[in-house]
Amino acid sequence: MKTVKIILGIIIGLTVIFFATGLIFKETAYTTQVTVNKPLEEVFSMFNDSSKIKNWIPELKSIEPLDVKPEKTGSTYKMVVQNKNGEEITLKEKVLAYVPNEKITLFFNADNMLKTDDYTFSFENGVTTIQNNSSCKSNSYILSCLFPYFKGTFKKQDQGYLDNFKSFIEKS
Repeated sequence: MKTVKIILGIIIGLTVIFFATGLIFKETAYTTQVTVNKPLEEVFSMFNDSSKIKNWIPELKSIEPLDVKPEKTGSTYKMVVQNKNGEEITLKEKVLAYVPNEKITLFFNADNMLKTDDYTFSFENGVTTIQNNSSCKSNSYILSCLFPYFKGTFKKQDQGYLDNFKSFIEKS
């Protein structure tokens, strides 16, 4: 009986910790960065060319403009990505900020995952640096509890995309 009480106490303790995570961490934030040996204007242009995105985000199956604004800010797109299980996930992307050769802020809504990517571009000593400040949150309390535990996975994936972009553009 004592063993059952100990196991039950551990399970209850872990459950409380898991659900407290959602109360403590409202969003999961991280930063990724890459340097590219190309001029700023070329890097920014290529980064924002939707016909080229599949070259550095291999999971992307399609991107469809829904509402394109001339100044880019406020434009929306429908993106379809394929996860590792072969399932297709539809995301809605909105451009929150667009400053040519300086910054682009993108907001993604994939059902219960709300993600903001704030990319800044800078040029110094012949090298362009792209820095991405990302934040993820959810409308679902359970997912809010999970996201902090997957911060490393999110960061690794975004860093991989930036590294893929670097390889792609430097070969061009």
